[in-house]
Amino acid sequence: MRRERMYSNSSSNSNNGKPSEISAMGSSYPADEWTNATQAILSKTGRNLLHHPSHPLAILKDIIFKEFPTFAHYDALSPVVSTVQNFDSLGFSKDHPGRSKTDTYYINESTLLRTHTSAHQLQLLVAGTQKDAGLLKQAKNGDKAPGNERFLVAADVYRRDEIDSSHYPVFHQMEGVCTFSRKEIQKMIHEASAEKESAGPSGGKTGESNVNLSQAGLGNRVAKLMDNTIIGSSNPKQPEHAVDEVAFVAEHMKQSMNRMVIQILTKAMAAKKSSDGQTSSSTNGDAEFPVRWIDAYFPFTSPSWEMEVLYQGEWLEICGCGVMKQEILDNAGMSDRIGWAFGFGLERLAMLLFGIPDIRLFWSTDPRFTEQFLPGQINTFRPFSRHPSCTKDVSFWLPSTGGFHENDVMDLVRETAGDLVEGVKLIDSFTHPKTGKTSHCYRINYCSMDRNVTNEEINEIQEKVRDRMVRQLGVTLR
Repeated sequence: MRRERMYSNSSSNSNNGKPSEISAMGSSYPADEWTNATQAILSKTGRNLLHHPSHPLAILKDIIFKEFPTFAHYDALSPVVSTVQNFDSLGFSKDHPGRSKTDTYYINESTLLRTHTSAHQLQLLVAGTQKDAGLLKQAKNGDKAPGNERFLVAADVYRRDEIDSSHYPVFHQMEGVCTFSRKEIQKMIHEASAEKESAGPSGGKTGESNVNLSQAGLGNRVAKLMDNTIIGSSNPKQPEHAVDEVAFVAEHMKQSMNRMVIQILTKAMAAKKSSDGQTSSSTNGDAEFPVRWIDAYFPFTSPSWEMEVLYQGEWLEICGCGVMKQEILDNAGMSDRIGWAFGFGLERLAMLLFGIPDIRLFWSTDPRFTEQFLPGQINTFRPFSRHPSCTKDVSFWLPSTGGFHENDVMDLVRETAGDLVEGVKLIDSFTHPKTGKTSHCYRINYCSMDRNVTNEEINEIQEKVRDRMVRQLGVTLR
């Protein structure tokens, strides 16, 4: 697939040396005091990892897409969005920390690199009600939900973050939205009630139930549900919604999530058994997956929950989800509908499922990584030789003028060293008792994923890091 030109600062520069405009995804934007998207970050836009069928993230994306066959599927929406799309349309308050320059990559004051796939919720709902052919034609499987009443969005998202083996400033999310007309809900509630009456009473402990998912094509695998959440004052329904409507939407959402997760983990367990040399005959066909639901809060859903699954002895946070804020649907011209939405990161789940130890590997073009995977299959990553690391420390006094943020250090190091940097950690901080100045010491661990690095090479990079810290962050080296 052809890649657009990603970044350019070759246009006229302002007097302070910063570009007066930058280019992202083939379009130019005026820079201003909000601009903090670096060349290293903008160079990741358009890499389209989700479009390579044998990439672990694309494999996971495709598995999830198949679990929602009646949804429209989007995986090629531009990462450049407006602040209205990313924040305002979802009800983020003006002082929400997510809007901060320390958390978000801004192209300028009104334009940024999306921080979550939820930035497209209202956009896609409006496209459905207004029959926006230009946007609707981007959907795969669009004929199954021609009005975008149900859709999935898989995409790269961007956040300023720390540097270690599980954090990267670019990662990928999956967003799901499912809406129902109120008439549909009442009809299905009536049908479910009639079916329950004909089946007779059933027992079971409060807050715990076993849901057989054989109808989803998962054999005898069972989701053991632990759900003690209550829709009430601490996790309220919205005034616009009736109690039975919210109960139906929440149950539909949770069952959909259960089926998706059990399918994924079933494939992962089979892959692990295969890598461990176990035969299919040794597989327990009655596998049980404990699933628990926890109350949560998100600006754009209410009530809201987080879903966790016990996998290989650890509780794995899968997603955040909830009943969509009715205001979003009203603004889309869908006041007669109620919906649920979920969102989660693909990298964290893929690292566990494929056994990938370092998030940087997802961006590797090394054949020893890329050739290990096949479309549609989850298999365990086979590590190749780990190359020696090189550790350097840098200490400095913080600027007296204030305005220092740790994420500025992370971006500066990543911009200078690229993916040679494996981790950056604050190892010491103290305030001088007489001068009141604060000192920080950061330990930078350099380690290439595909080659040996020399001490001379790292020394040169470290000197550039130190020089840029003084010039760009205003610190005083110690």
